[in-house]
Amino acid sequence: MYDIEPWWGWRDEYTAENDSKTPFFRKSYDEFKFTNQIYNYFIHPQWDYLGSETLYGKILYVDYKRHFALIELIGEWNDCITNDSMFIKRDLADFLIKNYISKFVIFCDNVLNFHGDDDSYYEEWYDDVKDDRGWICLINTFDHVATEMNRYRLHQYLNFGPEFNDFNWRTQKPAYIVQELENIMNNQQKKLL
Repeated sequence: MYDIEPWWGWRDEYTAENDSKTPFFRKSYDEFKFTNQIYNYFIHPQWDYLGSETLYGKILYVDYKRHFALIELIGEWNDCITNDSMFIKRDLADFLIKNYISKFVIFCDNVLNFHGDDDSYYEEWYDDVKDDRGWICLINTFDHVATEMNRYRLHQYLNFGPEFNDFNWRTQKPAYIVQELENIMNNQQKKLL
């Protein structure tokens, strides 16, 4: 796991450590010292600690004018033992919401497992963004992760599933990714009508 870096393709345009509206403002990274671990596995030092011992992340891009944030996660999303949804909501999403971010894209390509528990933080997060026509979308979740999330009825608050998988986001510009996701969600709503 130590060689899996957060996506770096947009670093010329945005870095969270230079953004005073994020919890990682002025954070410095040591490229040679590997200190963070998920279980017994060291992870790349560019990943940011979110408060959980099993789930790390990286704010890849934020557009305050268009009100969206792109975030990548790595590890095991464990609400049952480590209450990861609380850390994501309180220590990450709340910072961005108070700065008018209402659309959250969460890249889950490296989220290996999900263990659910209570859905109250997801409901709160959804309630915080829905009035601003916001949403939370999980991209490229493994099937077993999505199955477990469905078991806890998180689809009521989060957008995820087959239509959001196999999404080649690394080759796209951030605004295009958000537009494509909104197109998918709009098509889903049309089908329901």
